[in-house]
Amino acid sequence: MPNDIPEEQGALFREVLLLLEKRGFPYAVSGAFALRRHTGICRFTKDLDLFMTARTSRKVLPYLRKHGFECELTDPVWLAKVHKGDFFVDLITGMSNAVIVVEDSWIEHAGPAVVHGVKTRVLAPEELVASKIFVAKRERFDGADIAHVIYGTRGTFDWDRELKLVGEHWEMLLWSLLLFRYVYPAQTHYVPAMVWGELLQRLQHRIASPDSKAKFRGSLVDEKMFAIDVNEWALENLLEETRRRRLRELKRSANARATPAPTPQEANRRSA
Repeated sequence: MPNDIPEEQGALFREVLLLLEKRGFPYAVSGAFALRRHTGICRFTKDLDLFMTARTSRKVLPYLRKHGFECELTDPVWLAKVHKGDFFVDLITGMSNAVIVVEDSWIEHAGPAVVHGVKTRVLAPEELVASKIFVAKRERFDGADIAHVIYGTRGTFDWDRELKLVGEHWEMLLWSLLLFRYVYPAQTHYVPAMVWGELLQRLQHRIASPDSKAKFRGSLVDEKMFAIDVNEWALENLLEETRRRRLRELKRSANARATPAPTPQEANRRSA
């Protein structure tokens, strides 16, 4: 685990982890702890990142609130914060642009680990990379983290899974892989030739047959750096669209769970 963590901070992290383990909530530790697991890089962190589904987060927040924590839903699309004093635990359910969403499989693929003396799970390298491909902002760029994860896993990375995780946003993955290749040319083979071939073939096809109706995607990368495109040049704001769609999905999911299932008698009346 990251070194030089103050005792008060470590106690907070340990308390949260123990409470979640006691109730059996499905989650995985990410952030600096996952980065160290997969790269050996030790980085000081003021917060603890816990990845979980939005469904789980809705249950965790009131549970931790009952145990004396201050809880806030910072951004319903992807982030809630739990804290006591100056230290935080972030509950992360996806990425802020809403195109990458934490699913049950993220937790299922997490590996066993001990964090602050608590037996728990750490995010797998494939999900860690997926969570970072859109962190490409002026003030923070996680491309180096991605390169370090690929280098650190030394050819054991599950590329089929990674391609599934990034889906239609494979170009962001290719961008990250080109950076890896530039930084570690002697380790190009850590990315299998089949993966290079598949992604480059896709790119070649897109270049040869461009879609004249394809929407501008800059806001998905950084809404500030590409603000002029939206605000002054009147290009599409895909960030707004994807976030609005995700909020609708979350609302439907919450409403469905709040609605009690019909009794057998009610079900029979409806089918009659």
